[in-house]
Amino acid sequence: MWTEQLKNGKVKFVEEFKNPMTGKFQKISVTLEKGTPKYQRIAQDILREKKTAILACEKHSNLTFKELIDKYTAYQHKTVKLSTYKRNLSCCNTLKGILGENILVEKINARYIREKLLETNRSNHTLNELLKRLKALLRWGYKNDYIDNISYLAKVELFKDDTPHERVTDKYLEEDEMKSLINSIEKANHPLWLYVTKFLILTGMRIGEMIALTNEDIDLKNRIIHIHLNYDINNGIVTTPKNSWSVRDIYIQDELLSLLQNYEAYKQLNKIKNTLYFPYHNSYVDYDNYRMFLKRHSKKSIKRAITPHTLRHTHASMLMANGMSIEAISRRLGHANSKVTREIYLHVIEKLREKENSQIKEISIF
Repeated sequence: MWTEQLKNGKVKFVEEFKNPMTGKFQKISVTLEKGTPKYQRIAQDILREKKTAILACEKHSNLTFKELIDKYTAYQHKTVKLSTYKRNLSCCNTLKGILGENILVEKINARYIREKLLETNRSNHTLNELLKRLKALLRWGYKNDYIDNISYLAKVELFKDDTPHERVTDKYLEEDEMKSLINSIEKANHPLWLYVTKFLILTGMRIGEMIALTNEDIDLKNRIIHIHLNYDINNGIVTTPKNSWSVRDIYIQDELLSLLQNYEAYKQLNKIKNTLYFPYHNSYVDYDNYRMFLKRHSKKSIKRAITPHTLRHTHASMLMANGMSIEAISRRLGHANSKVTREIYLHVIEKLREKENSQIKEISIF
């Protein structure tokens, strides 16, 4: 390190070093008020930090795809839910096998991505899911200064998805379908699954939110259900809800109140005592057991398989058909916006208009 006296009286401290990443010499400097031993020590510390930062930055030019994924997933492990972390980790590991773990990140470009993805012969729907995660990974690398340029991502478009999408009408039950399903479950003589099914239809709750409910969360006196927990089905743990909008209180309408009162009587009659509101063999509801039960009875009664989430959409459709605004329904469901809810909303409105037109058609005025 050497010093250079400046005209303004200040002192520039300069150091030259050979960058092992480039093989070239480069200078770094810092200007301080004086050149005393005290300021020399300060300058040394500053220049050392500058040198470390430069070398670290240069090192990123040799960053492999595997190293970027390791950094990304380590960050996600600390910042997202366990279920989200595991899902994204699995996707990143798949991408690592497709693009190659030793490929330098700076060498990745739009053509390379497209070619490598197409070589897998996966469906376009699957490729698009992988592509979305890859873009999220690379954008994270850019935001955290591991990548200098990702402008090529603008050229990487989603593949044409020929996968037949689920029809809007398959996402919820019509009134006659709901009655047929309930009738089938009643005949099966499985009281718990009957109460659970009706509860999900009447509340619109997510299955994980329902499973996590405790007795303290049900306030029959004030007719409120407090939703503040969620059961992570994939990892078998109770955690916070999906997002801040999911923490909410929902009103217990008359029909739901009657159901809950009957359920309370059922628990007392069968001496069911547990802190969980819907205990299953003194533990949490077995999601797979209920899912298969629902699938079996829906195929039997309405000739198509549904999931517990279909009951949530059914709740939304029933509220819409009875004139509730989509904003009020969104608040009850626990989200600020929902594309699916709006799709159902439009379909229900269309059906109501058809019904109105049919009624008008039969009216004779003169």
